[in-house]
Amino acid sequence: MKKPITAIVLGAGHRAMVYADYSLSHPDELKIVGVADPDEYRRNMVREKFGFPEENCFKDADELAKVPKFADAVINGTMDEVHVKTAVPLLKVGYDMLLEKPFCVNKEEMKELLDVVDEYKNKVMICHVLRYTPFYLRFKEKIQSGELGEIINIQTIENVSYHHITTSFVRGKWGNSDKCHTSMLLAKCCHDMDIMMWMMSPERPVSVSSVGSLGQFKKENAPENSGTYCLKDCPLVETCQYSAKKIYLDHLGSWEFYVWQELESVENPTMEQRIELLKRSNYGRCVYKCDNNVVDRQSVLINFSNGATGTHNMIGGAASPLRVIKVTGTKGELYGEFENNVIKFTKIDPDSENFCTEERLDIENFDLDGHGGGDDNLTDDFIKYVAGEEVSVSCTSIYDSVDGHNIIFLADESRVENGAVKFIDK
Repeated sequence: MKKPITAIVLGAGHRAMVYADYSLSHPDELKIVGVADPDEYRRNMVREKFGFPEENCFKDADELAKVPKFADAVINGTMDEVHVKTAVPLLKVGYDMLLEKPFCVNKEEMKELLDVVDEYKNKVMICHVLRYTPFYLRFKEKIQSGELGEIINIQTIENVSYHHITTSFVRGKWGNSDKCHTSMLLAKCCHDMDIMMWMMSPERPVSVSSVGSLGQFKKENAPENSGTYCLKDCPLVETCQYSAKKIYLDHLGSWEFYVWQELESVENPTMEQRIELLKRSNYGRCVYKCDNNVVDRQSVLINFSNGATGTHNMIGGAASPLRVIKVTGTKGELYGEFENNVIKFTKIDPDSENFCTEERLDIENFDLDGHGGGDDNLTDDFIKYVAGEEVSVSCTSIYDSVDGHNIIFLADESRVENGAVKFIDK
């Protein structure tokens, strides 16, 4: 009987714990044996949950790197801006790594991390979890079958809901690029860019241009008489659609991993405690009076090596979340809506009455709560990757993730330069 892959949780936030929890239902495949996190409560929580000794608890990656290697891999769920800083010392010790996306925040970091992986021969897989969903796998399989012919164009759209963009990209951790060091495109649409590169492979991007702006969530759009904190000094708390009361108190289960983080050590926090927190926390601020500077709309145009074109549109502040993808080939086209679990295949057919035939494709094991069923599939593939077993078509080594990151870096440069065309280094 083979031994399970052993792993250490680095940064015990929501995403890392999703992957670590796989070990609870698959103890024969994955075993969590340590944690590194600056928060004592979280360190103790992980230790008690997975049952390893206190000596396997560390404050950060540097402290962990000072002791001899005692696991196969590290699950790195730290914040974007410290991915490379935390990964490098542990890769040099010899750990393989499951690394959250984006794996770096600029070109210089990308080169640094790739150089280390090249030298130490680590297995590093990036958490592009949408590749592992039954939805996008269905797209990939259909393209690989040749039924679409040669791809002419690929379009992706991400509608970011009003409560998501205000929580994460206005009030939250990714609202100010000077602090988080990521753009909106890098933090939110890294998945979409990766999906486009994956669908187009082996064709590679040649050039990119982009436009976008921050148009809605800024001070000049604040309603008259609005306050600075929804539950502290704003008379519009009961009527504003972005009210912290409406989004976080009236819907207590929404965004709890972010909004109520300060109360996570409190058992059954009261409504009064939640109200008091929102009166002073970032998540209680007026969305028009925050320090956010990332765009709330952006369009990207990409040219590929075979002449195909690709577009991505990020629309922030939509009524509901929705990812749309359309792939057009010389023999037919695929259209899909991720959240609605819909894929339609339209095939060129000059013998039919309408000159084409349409087919709705079935998708099995679809679960929106787990990134469309992708979380467990990704963890399973990472285990196989580390163990040297055969991996799936979705497997994203760090090298597979380079083009998607490069496109984003260049698109953001282009946006600042009013859509100037940027060319990809060969």
